[in-house]
Amino acid sequence: MPTKFNFHRTFPTLVIGLIILGISVTAQTKRPTAPQRAPVVNQQQFDQYSTQANQAREAGKLDDAIELYQKAISLKPKWNEGWWYLATLLYEKDQYADAAKAFNNSAALNPKVGAPIVMLGLCEFRIGEYDNALAHLIQGRKIGIGENAELAKVMFFHEAMLLVLKGEFEQAERILNKLSYDNVSHEQIFIAHGLAVLRMPMLPQQIGPTHKDREMIRRAGYANHLIAQLNASDGQAEYEKLAADYAKVPAVQYAYGRYLLYTQRDDEAATQAFQRELENSPKHALARLQIAYIKLKNKEPENGIKLAEEAVQLNPRLLLGHYILGRILLDAGETPRAIEELEISQRMAPDEPKIYFALSRAYTKVGRKAEADRARQTFTRLNAAAEAAAAQGQVKGEAIDESAEKKSPTPKP
Repeated sequence: MPTKFNFHRTFPTLVIGLIILGISVTAQTKRPTAPQRAPVVNQQQFDQYSTQANQAREAGKLDDAIELYQKAISLKPKWNEGWWYLATLLYEKDQYADAAKAFNNSAALNPKVGAPIVMLGLCEFRIGEYDNALAHLIQGRKIGIGENAELAKVMFFHEAMLLVLKGEFEQAERILNKLSYDNVSHEQIFIAHGLAVLRMPMLPQQIGPTHKDREMIRRAGYANHLIAQLNASDGQAEYEKLAADYAKVPAVQYAYGRYLLYTQRDDEAATQAFQRELENSPKHALARLQIAYIKLKNKEPENGIKLAEEAVQLNPRLLLGHYILGRILLDAGETPRAIEELEISQRMAPDEPKIYFALSRAYTKVGRKAEADRARQTFTRLNAAAEAAAAQGQVKGEAIDESAEKKSPTPKP
């Protein structure tokens, strides 16, 4: 497991904000209704423990407060406020496994409040349960955490780090770009940006001061951070120096090419950068696809077929490869082959609108009207859902991102 990441050094300590948030959590929800069976709570003793626990917490006596909250909760296991305060104090004491259990109980008592679930995810991150952590961070974010800006920054940053670790680089970049735009600026976000743009599935805490690639990763991340802050001139200068200083290092020219293509809109310079990446990394499937995409965009599909075919051969699990190859074949007039590739991509990503739009065009060209109509209807439905999600800030970004290689193509029926 990677060395512990002390996030408190990045942002102000969370405990004050969490305690404030704890008050808001209890204010947003109704207290659990009393059980119908005869109560067995020693109310006087519970009142004593709970009062002493609150006093100890307010006085900063965390160990005493934890012990007293535990005693109070043992008498009243559905004490909503007590579970929240106990969980936040355990988190502050770095007792993340115990805090996770407490936040889980708090979440069960507050199913319509996202903060306990987000905090559960943060605890799971600390103890290395990364899949659970990402799932809970996303779940809590979707439910909502109110107006706690500091918790939101921590939540989004951890979600981005975990997406980088899973290889979901473009999704991670979108979150990191938003944080940078909102003026979140520190070493760890530079490293996270760098890992994302260089396509390195690692956590920032794995890139310690002595890591051989730390300076390169940091510089790549800082360049992207500047671009996200709309500091175009300084960002361009940093990217140009990065590409020159690490001209032969794999992944650097690809990152530079993406910057040129999607930020500068310079197809020719981007193509040259991707070609340099292929010199450094001859089996780089994505560099081939980026050049093929440029050919497709510039109405030269026949010049991109070979590159797209090579990319698919190098990585058959890459969704983007089958989609781009299908699009290029469609525009080049090779419709039957285009349908085969697009259908493979559709089986890999059944909820992706753009695939159905391309399929509707392809089916129409070969006279398969019923299938073309179904594909068009599916596109309309999925695209409307995507637009609704975008309106709520849940933007997925590019319709098909380059990291989508989670599933192998299923056999054709």
